[in-house]
Amino acid sequence: MPILTYRDALNQALREEMERDPNVFLMGEEVGVYQGAYKVSRGLLESFGEKRVVDTPITELGFAGVGVGAAMVGLRPVIEFMTWNFALLALDQIINSAAKMLYMSGGQVPIPIVFRGPGGAARQLGAQHSQAFESWYAHIPGLKVVTPATPADAKGLLKSAIRDNNPVIFLEGEMLYNMKGEVPEGEHLVPLGLADVKREGSDVTIICHSKTVIPCEKAATALAEQHGVSAEVIDLRSIRPLDTETILASVRKTNRCVIVEEGWPFCGVGAQVVDEIQRVAFDDLDAPVIRVTGADVPMPYNKALERATKPNVDSIIEAVKTVSYMD
Repeated sequence: MPILTYRDALNQALREEMERDPNVFLMGEEVGVYQGAYKVSRGLLESFGEKRVVDTPITELGFAGVGVGAAMVGLRPVIEFMTWNFALLALDQIINSAAKMLYMSGGQVPIPIVFRGPGGAARQLGAQHSQAFESWYAHIPGLKVVTPATPADAKGLLKSAIRDNNPVIFLEGEMLYNMKGEVPEGEHLVPLGLADVKREGSDVTIICHSKTVIPCEKAATALAEQHGVSAEVIDLRSIRPLDTETILASVRKTNRCVIVEEGWPFCGVGAQVVDEIQRVAFDDLDAPVIRVTGADVPMPYNKALERATKPNVDSIIEAVKTVSYMD
């Protein structure tokens, strides 16, 4: 399989879906002439023209609304936000229009739209530009929420999201765009709502998604080498729908669980996962579930403080040692 960066895998998915279905189009700030703030849309304007790769003014609420209207009449828009921090300005269209229209129309008006762009912290972008919003959108009935961690998953999940008849929130880790990995050519689809066991293990389950998958895999390797602990690493891939079957099967096997996420702890994704585990697999647990999250503060600009707010290999290892009752 060819080796692609995360951004090139997304570009390939967009190109393939636009070639397959003339109703698919891309719209957002600088997606055309500038070829995307992160170059995800590189070459698409030249291939498909300005009617299908649409540059917009700096008006997130406006072009999100245009996208919702386009989806209502049968098109399949992909709306790119330069960052999900800017999408706060479009929340009314995403939540009050896109998420609710199918229900409010009695099933008559599906909204096949993808809202996509980078999310979470990068490096020293400050509190207003470093936020992980997965739990916000997953809270809303009618939205699907997807967080790919690898180039292959980025391609397969984006293609599935574009074909889905529901609004999909597609959150790309801002620090993942240069990440390289094997990506299948052609028709590669990853179903929404299906987690992936990135590493098999028997002693503890580590549940993660998006950017936290990499430190979790590194922690699992260190735990095996330094402490003889066999950690199973599960990448959720989709936050909503949530693959509870894979989660519960792993916890029933390992009897211990650590959940890692970039977002804030209060009402976070991990809180929902803990609820699923304790309701269904409580008797299988040999220790309380521990969550490793971002610090419950606005993101600092200072480099050292910023680093201290994020989950890392050491904090994941310490959490695993705690649930394993290791000194």
